[in-house]
Amino acid sequence: MRRRLIQSTLAVVLVVIAVFGVSLVIVETRTISESARERVESEAVRLASIVDSRLIVEERVTAEFLSDQVTEDRYAVIRIPGQPPIEVGSKPEGDVISASEPGEEGETVTVQEPRSSVTREVGRTLLIIGLVALLAVIAAVLLAIRQANRLASPLTDLAETAERLGSGDPRPRHRRYGVPELDRVADVLDASAERIARMLTAERRLAADASHQLRTPLTALSMRLEEITLTDDPDTVKEEATIALTQVERLTDVVERLLTNSRDPRTGSAVTFDLDDVIQQQLAEWRPAYRSAGRAIVSSGKRHLQAVGTPGAVAQVLAALIENSLMHGGGTVALRTRVTGNQVVVEVTDEGPGVPADLGSRIFERAISGHNSTGIGLAVARDLAEADGGRLEMLQAKPAVFGLFLSRTPPRRTRDEEGRQTVR
Repeated sequence: MRRRLIQSTLAVVLVVIAVFGVSLVIVETRTISESARERVESEAVRLASIVDSRLIVEERVTAEFLSDQVTEDRYAVIRIPGQPPIEVGSKPEGDVISASEPGEEGETVTVQEPRSSVTREVGRTLLIIGLVALLAVIAAVLLAIRQANRLASPLTDLAETAERLGSGDPRPRHRRYGVPELDRVADVLDASAERIARMLTAERRLAADASHQLRTPLTALSMRLEEITLTDDPDTVKEEATIALTQVERLTDVVERLLTNSRDPRTGSAVTFDLDDVIQQQLAEWRPAYRSAGRAIVSSGKRHLQAVGTPGAVAQVLAALIENSLMHGGGTVALRTRVTGNQVVVEVTDEGPGVPADLGSRIFERAISGHNSTGIGLAVARDLAEADGGRLEMLQAKPAVFGLFLSRTPPRRTRDEEGRQTVR
């Protein structure tokens, strides 16, 4: 591209120089020739007037007298009737410029100038024109190189940015070049980079959330299936199979919920449900794990409460809190339900050391954990709670008490500006 810009600019300059330069040479040559002829004619008129003035007063006209009146590089011949011709200067050889002027006393004055003087003057003019043209070409080449670099460098940079996007590096560069069209392309590439970065972040987040949320339920389901394979009691097989099917349904709901939130977190599926059923389901699912750890999990508080939310999402939030207490807490874990205003609160507490002071304000941030865990569980639990209009808070640090707040009022569904259904 640089070469093409330089060649095109140089071609334009050369065409301009050719058109105007040739015209200028023709005009200057003609002007110099006309000027030389006028000078010779003017010299002839001047000498004729001098000779006339001498003849009128009857003074002698000699070559010595006229030699001071003729320019050095010119040759003059004065022909006076009855006298031999008077020659002044050296007679030029070759082509000459000649002019004759008759006098009032019958004399004739002829002045000649060698045409080589005109040729020399034309040569000097052509040299000046050539030097100016050469300077113009050099200036044009320098300007073309500068302009080519100004245009080609941003295009190369934009190509590198596009290549980085294609290779999986979506960081925007925020570079601008002072050229509106190139800046527009840079804006589009930066906007695309930000969109790709958001998409990649969402995909990675979905993968991490799904891995974390499905790990424990899949382990519990595997234990159930192992118990089925190890027993011959039909009643035990039936009971364990029923629990396993329930867990499979909940896992399906978890996957659908994660996919829904990843596509549009504003879309909710909140309904009114019996909170006791979700709590009892979690107790039954987690008791074997707590029993293996030599700990207990119990529930207390008001019964037969109706709450608004997605049962599967609420179960996932409680599962995250119960798992968090199992991994980081101690003693008995208690789930207590109560009512405050128009909200139902499920408190999850244990008898462990609680949350360290340096993690208290950041406990719900991703990748924040006091032990060697992923730090995802509480962050996902908070997102699930907020998706249906609830909220998850840490009510007390030592011992740790987490509260899940759910509305008791049926959800009011509205549509946003794009026509999508949202929950308020």
